[in-house]
Amino acid sequence: RDITKYNEIASSEEAAEETGWKLVHGDVFRKPRHSKLLAVSVGSGVQILGMSVVTLVFALLGFLSPAHRGALLQSVMLLFTFMGIFAGYFMSRLYKVFGGDDWKTATLLLAFFYPGIMFVVFFFLNLLIWGQKSSGAVPFTTMFALLVLWFGISVPLVFLGSYFGFRRDAISLPTRTNQIPRQIPAQPWFVSPTFTCLVGGILPFGAVFTELFFIMSSIWQHQFY
Repeated sequence: RDITKYNEIASSEEAAEETGWKLVHGDVFRKPRHSKLLAVSVGSGVQILGMSVVTLVFALLGFLSPAHRGALLQSVMLLFTFMGIFAGYFMSRLYKVFGGDDWKTATLLLAFFYPGIMFVVFFFLNLLIWGQKSSGAVPFTTMFALLVLWFGISVPLVFLGSYFGFRRDAISLPTRTNQIPRQIPAQPWFVSPTFTCLVGGILPFGAVFTELFFIMSSIWQHQFY
């Protein structure tokens, strides 16, 4: 009943009485400025979430043990690779809600943007370890195997999931989006994205760091190696 009322053209008196959700319901599903990047980020998040959930389920069932770090890491890499089909599917579904039609570029971004950043950082750190002639450096054969998993399995699965997602009908939105965006009033300084990001990261880190510091100090009796 409320959704039907929201979709109706409200009179000036009704619009003046609306507060809270009723004020913003016509702008909630508006296409964001960087809709393609948002869809790619959601797809990568689905890929990581699926990998984490399956890994935890297998670990709870006893198939994976933290004592075998090699097997655990290998399972994580394989699961992340095969979850590419779900990443492509959910990315395409969300991107289609925003009215996007450049699905090839969006799929390429999903397949190469975040995994590419992680691979470049990993490769650079590995080069530093190679320069120190450390035995902890990842060998070239393992790096090549990662590239094979990435380009040979993950990328095709991302394109496959994106293909199936774009073939589906767009998700129907429960409310109508207003043609004219609602003007956002001036916000105080403590609501700015920079300040909220800093506070949202510093406060939890400080609390966890303080607790862990006292716990570790009580366990090791201030004897550090």
